[in-house]
Amino acid sequence: MVLKVFPDKTSLGTAAAEQAVAAMRPAIHERGRVRVVAASAASQFEFLAALTRSADVPWKNVELFHLDEYIGLPMDHPASFCHFLHEHLIDKTGITNYHLLNGADDLAKVIRTVGQALTSAPIDIAFLGIGENGHIAFNDPPADFETEEPFLVVNLDEVCRRQQVGEGWYKNISEVPKQAISMSVRQMLKAKEILAVVPDSRKAQAVHACFDGEISPLAPASILRTHPRATIYLDTHSAALLNPATLSKFAATSK
Repeated sequence: MVLKVFPDKTSLGTAAAEQAVAAMRPAIHERGRVRVVAASAASQFEFLAALTRSADVPWKNVELFHLDEYIGLPMDHPASFCHFLHEHLIDKTGITNYHLLNGADDLAKVIRTVGQALTSAPIDIAFLGIGENGHIAFNDPPADFETEEPFLVVNLDEVCRRQQVGEGWYKNISEVPKQAISMSVRQMLKAKEILAVVPDSRKAQAVHACFDGEISPLAPASILRTHPRATIYLDTHSAALLNPATLSKFAATSK
């Protein structure tokens, strides 16, 4: 794992997008396609804006999956992650090969269909975020580090649900769904490369818990430390509570 710290989320997003493009192009050149997993969150705005501006990616060769979706929310709801991906990635690039999780459809069918597509071949790169409670996808603490299932139904904790209100997706916590479909932790770790974009001071406590503390289901993103090609993009605000020794250790780690 590598930790990288930038002055602000704009420079962070630009640098992360450059690494993403560098990872995507060889797969397209070698196999004619690249398989990508993308996160849907406010933390991804600058990164996705920079990524979609790139002229170096033939987007028709991108096969896209996403991490999670609320249960019971229509795909066109403004807070739906399907809606987010259309607005910030799919519609901007013209990606045609995508597999979205419809949280308003038959859950068993959705999980089976998208799970089969996801596991049919390796994922080249996964774009992740880290939640205010340390979650990756919607694997809130204590996260399931053991299941081999590609997707699972999860209960959302209060910290996670309040984050969605704080980011402006909902007016109050009563509107936030209590369950979601989430990609499993072990499935995310199967990606050949992981790129986590984690800006803002509201993520500082989670970053501290996940990278200064123990690897634990209570700090779900801590598991990223076991991945040989994970890069965590921070800004000075999200990195503010990190132990300098941690920064030194993981900044020096080579992929």
